[in-house]
Formats: sequence, C-alpha cells, structure tokens
Amino acid sequence: MTQAAAEPDLRGAPPGDEVDPEQIRRIVEKHREDRGGSIAVLQDIQTLHGYLPEDALRMVAEETGRSLVDIYGAATFYRSLTLQPRGRHLIRACLGTACHVRGAPRVVEEFERQLGVKAGETTSDKEFTLETVNCLGACALGPIVVADGHYFCNVRKFGVADILEKARRGVDETRPEDDETVFPLEVNCPRCNHSLMDRGAPVDGRPSIRVTVDFRNVLSPVNLSSLYGSFHSAGGAEIPQGAVCEFFCPHCHGRLGGPSRCTECGAPMIPMVVRGGGMVQVCARRGCFGHRLDLDGVNA
Repeated sequence: MTQAAAEPDLRGAPPGDEVDPEQIRRIVEKHREDRGGSIAVLQDIQTLHGYLPEDALRMVAEETGRSLVDIYGAATFYRSLTLQPRGRHLIRACLGTACHVRGAPRVVEEFERQLGVKAGETTSDKEFTLETVNCLGACALGPIVVADGHYFCNVRKFGVADILEKARRGVDETRPEDDETVFPLEVNCPRCNHSLMDRGAPVDGRPSIRVTVDFRNVLSPVNLSSLYGSFHSAGGAEIPQGAVCEFFCPHCHGRLGGPSRCTECGAPMIPMVVRGGGMVQVCARRGCFGHRLDLDGVNA
C-alpha cells in the first residue's frame, strides 16, 4: 500500500478503555532503536489493552512519524495482532489442508458447540475467543489447536473439553516435561552440522538448545527449551521482550538465518536441523510464539 492510499477507516474497532498518551510514548521510546520496533510497539500496546485501540494506533503514527496507513497495515497483517478485544483465553484451531483432511472441521464444530459461539466470536462472559487460521506451523502433527500459546497436537472431538479445562486452569502453569502435548527435539547447526544440544544446562528438565544471540552488538549465550511446544528459555536477561535478535552457532559462529519470516510478527525465522530428519524454525523476536516444524520434507 502506498503513502497516497486513503486513510484506513478504523471506526469499526470497538471503543475500549482510555488510552494514556504517556504510556504510548514510553512504549514507542522503549523500542525506538530496535529492529522491527513497530511490531514490538504494537505487541506492547496489545498486551496493555488486550487489543489495539484506534486512538493508540493514531498516537503511534504521530510519535513515529509513520503514516496511519502503515501502522494500520501492520496491525491487520500479522495474526498475533487484533483490532477487536479478545476473551481472557484465546483458542486457535487450524483449518489448513493437512489439518482439514484429518478432521479439523469437526474439532472446530465441537469447540463452537461447547463454547456456544462461532469461529471469530467471543463468549458473552469474555472468557474465550475462538479463531480459525490457515496454518499453525506443525502440519505433520495435525489437527492442531493452540490454547493461550500452548500447542495441542492430533486433536479429536473428545479432546476439546480437556483443552478448554486446561485453558481455564491456566496452561502456562502446566509443566512441559509432564505434558503429553509437547515432545523433545534434538537439533544441529544447519551450517556446520554440530549438535546444538547442551546437556549441562537443562531447560524444562531436558537438555537445552544452546545458541549465541546478538542484540545491539552484545553477544550472549541463550539456552532454549528442546521441547516442541514449550517457549521457555534461560539467559539473555538483558534482551527485552519484543526485541529482534540475530542468532549464531556457538561452534562455527556462523549466522543462523534464512529467508522465512514469522507469520505471527514478521521477524526472521531461525532454522535448525532436526536430528533424524527435518527442520525446525523459531522466531527471532524474543517473546514471540512463532515456530514451524518440517519433518522429513513434510511442510509443517
């Protein structure tokens, strides 16, 4: 969309709570030097309000000097951002081809039945929002459902009630090492093929994935959980949430990067070779849940 495009009509966005201009200024200033800072700004505002209010988007445009067209474009392009208030718990069900042929439509129908809403709607008590998407990055394990950022694989109709109950209890409180919905991966560097596993620094009770991260020309070791579906990490304490970093192999010191972009936030994806066949990619933005799994050439 060009700068000459008409200003987007945001009147459809529902009125929300009061937007504090000073809070918006602080958020913009915090990310002013970050690569991909505009997305981090919008993520912080959404964390604050639960969605992106119209007034906040206009303030971001004013503070950054960017057109409202650009800000609105980013807010509507990335699926992790929303102009509509969501419920306390977000349920996303994949209806992509791989999940569809494995019964995903029946899973979505069961969610709709149990929640009493259609996909794209929020329950009257503001407890759940149900959404459908075209891909959640793990096609080989479908049907896939993500509840509050927590992946559930091979979901069937009889598993819907359990997913909703876990969301109500708080899936973030579940210990990944005790959860059947996550599983371990062992990975190598795609450049030198050296193992990236660190058995001396476990995360989630298992050997972690050790990488070197560059943020603002400061290198630091970071250990990522090797459990697919867990987003826990250790190290990189000085790296703020929302920052986009560069990743390097701690052995060959080669840059870990590729052409893929995160469908959640647009940041670069970091590829690593899965031992036994396949590729896993994780988002380079700290705090983003974007990741993909490609097992033995099956696009996931």
